[in-house]
Amino acid sequence: MPKKIKNVFYKNLTFEKLYQAHLRARLHKSYKDEIIKFEFNLENNITNLLRNLKNNKYKLSKYYTFTIYEPKERKIQALPYIDRIVHQWYVEEFIKPYIVPKFISTSFACIKDKGTHKAVEEVQKQMRIMKKNYGDFWILKCDIKKFFYNINPYILFDIMKKYISDPPLLNLTKILIFSEPEDKIQTGIPIGNYTSQFFANIYLNELDQYLKRILKIKFYTRYMDDFILILKDKQECIRLKNLIQSFLEKNLKLELNHKSRYYPQKMGVNFCGYRIFTTHKLLRTSSKKKIKKNIKIWNKKYINNTLDIKHALQSLNSWIGHASHCNSYLLQKKIINNCNFIFNNKSFQNMEKHLLEDIYNKNK
Repeated sequence: MPKKIKNVFYKNLTFEKLYQAHLRARLHKSYKDEIIKFEFNLENNITNLLRNLKNNKYKLSKYYTFTIYEPKERKIQALPYIDRIVHQWYVEEFIKPYIVPKFISTSFACIKDKGTHKAVEEVQKQMRIMKKNYGDFWILKCDIKKFFYNINPYILFDIMKKYISDPPLLNLTKILIFSEPEDKIQTGIPIGNYTSQFFANIYLNELDQYLKRILKIKFYTRYMDDFILILKDKQECIRLKNLIQSFLEKNLKLELNHKSRYYPQKMGVNFCGYRIFTTHKLLRTSSKKKIKKNIKIWNKKYINNTLDIKHALQSLNSWIGHASHCNSYLLQKKIINNCNFIFNNKSFQNMEKHLLEDIYNKNK
C-alpha cells in the first residue's frame, strides 16, 4: 500500500466506472423523478460528467436542506443526483481501496464486513479478556459533541493531503469538502453526503492512531463518534479522558459530549443499540420502548383499516433481526404475540408459527 495516492485520478476516470457509480447511486431509488430524468439521456449525461471531471470543470450543485426527527432532530443537506454519482465514484475508487485499509482494526463504521454487530462483539470480547486477566475493570465511554456539525473542513483537508498527492484528485477532494464559497467560513460537513461518513471516519482516525500508536491503548473500539476504552481502574479512566479531550481540542477542534463518562464494568456498556455485559447482551431500553410504541400504532391502524401490513411486517422483521443478536427470545415472542394485525388476519394464520421458528433459529 503506497504512502500517498498518486497518478490514479485519470486512470480511474472512465465511462464504465462512472456508469457503475450511477448504478450504485440509484440502488433502491430508481423510481425517483430526478433519476428517471437522468436515465432518459443516460449516455450523454455520463459523458458530460466525464468531460467536466477530466477538464477540471466539475462544480458542486446547490444543496437542498430538509429535517429528520428520528432518532433525533437533524438538518440534512443533500445534493442533486449528478453529484451523488461523483461521490460514489470518489469513495469506491479512492477512499475505500487506498485509505480505509489504513484504519485500525477496531474501527467499525462504514467498513465492509464490519458494522454495529461486529463492534458489539468486539467490545464484549475485550471485556471478557479484561475480566479474565484483571477481575474487575472500568469502562470509559465517550462520544463527540455535535460531531458532523463541528468537523473543521480546513483541518479535514489538511488530513486528506497526508493521503493524496495526485493534484486533480486533491482538487476534487477540496470541491467535495468545501460546500461554502471560499470567502465564507465553513463549519461542519453535510450529513446527507455519501462522502461525509467516510470523511468523518478519516477525521477521527487521527484519534484512533493517537490512542493505539502513541498511548498504546490495548482495548479500544470506535463506531463513528462513539468509542469505548476498557481500562484497569478509575484513575486510568480519568487520565485517559483528560488526554483525549486535550487531543481533540488541540488537533481536531472537537469536544467530548458532556455524557462521556467512566464507570465500573458491572454496569455494562451501552453501545451500538445494546447493553453489553461479559456474560450476555441485552437490548437498550429505548429500543424496547420504540417497538412497543410502534405496535400500539400498528394495532390501532389495523382496527381502523388504515395499516400498511407489508410495511409493518418489514419493520417488525427488522427489529427482530436486531434483537436476535442479544439475549431476547422471550421479549421477541411477547412482541410478536402483541401484534394483533398478524393473528386477527386470516392471511397470516400461520405467521406465528413461522416467526417463532425464525426467532428460535436465530437464537440457537
